[in-house]
Amino acid sequence: MSTPRIAIATNNGDIGGGEVMLLNIAAALRSMHIDVTVLAPTTPGEVLEEARSRGFDVVSLKASNRPGYVAALATWRVRNRAVPLWCNGLVPTVATTGMGPRIAHLHIFPTGLNALAARIGRLGATTVLVPSRFMASRIPDTRVLENWTEGITFQPREPRPDGPLRVGFLGRLTKDKGVHVLARAMVEVIARSEREVRLVLAGENRFGDSADDREIQGALEPLAGSVDHLGWVRREEFFDQVDLAVFPSVWEEPFGLVAAEAMARGAPFVISDAGALPEVAGEHFPWVARRGNAADLTDIIREALASLSTSGRTLENSRARWETCYSPRAGSRRVAELLGSMGGRFDVPTAGGGRNA
Repeated sequence: MSTPRIAIATNNGDIGGGEVMLLNIAAALRSMHIDVTVLAPTTPGEVLEEARSRGFDVVSLKASNRPGYVAALATWRVRNRAVPLWCNGLVPTVATTGMGPRIAHLHIFPTGLNALAARIGRLGATTVLVPSRFMASRIPDTRVLENWTEGITFQPREPRPDGPLRVGFLGRLTKDKGVHVLARAMVEVIARSEREVRLVLAGENRFGDSADDREIQGALEPLAGSVDHLGWVRREEFFDQVDLAVFPSVWEEPFGLVAAEAMARGAPFVISDAGALPEVAGEHFPWVARRGNAADLTDIIREALASLSTSGRTLENSRARWETCYSPRAGSRRVAELLGSMGGRFDVPTAGGGRNA
């Protein structure tokens, strides 16, 4: 008997949080002995390149813009209706509305016209997935499939006894991620600290606009001489360089993958209370600031810095939560449970090798 196959269609050709999850889902399916085909546009080609490098079969859909990709996806689906399709985002969900067995997987909360598109696109879907209980509370009739990270080595560092303390941010340098709020908070953190404190920024303005650049640059001006720009770096490299990571999002985060990555690495971190971030960190996580509130963020950063030498239990608890909830093993278990629960409505094997029944 031939090996069963699932196709996964990306939302974007470049790699963001949803595309990271596409690759994680593909790996989980492969661990269940399911062949995976990744569908993605030719331009941008980041998803295609990364999927190939990981050994997945790919279908290159010739497209360089959103309408072209939607049309190419729809054409592929018409010709391959029987193939179980995992629609990893709103774009493939809409492009394949009503066509064959599908999972609709929404990674961000759709608003405006996208909300209407999501209601239409989910018609006929076997199930509609979202990454957090927070998001499920906003979108009815959905099922939670929490995100997870790749395997990350637990490597907590001893606090630096001397030299500057390094407070860092990893991610898109945009207003929705709260970089401008962090900059304003750091002005006060630095002014009130007896020890030198530096701000480390790792990332770029990806998916943002020039207005984001202007406001963030304005907020950073008072910190001239106290900011280190790393650009995009590997997460382990970032976590190993900073004493405290801060993820101060102001938009309602549908999940918060970077917080889960910090939990895995054993890096102390501060979050805002935006969206699902507190859900990811856990009910008893101590360092949560009110979103968009620079004064409160200042206080929480100062509290976390003062607690670095006694944060071992917090870091161990966070790592344990990662192992249970956000590790590759946890993710693979959830995917197996998902497929097993859908029976013949999405006809692929379960983790035991048999087909859903």
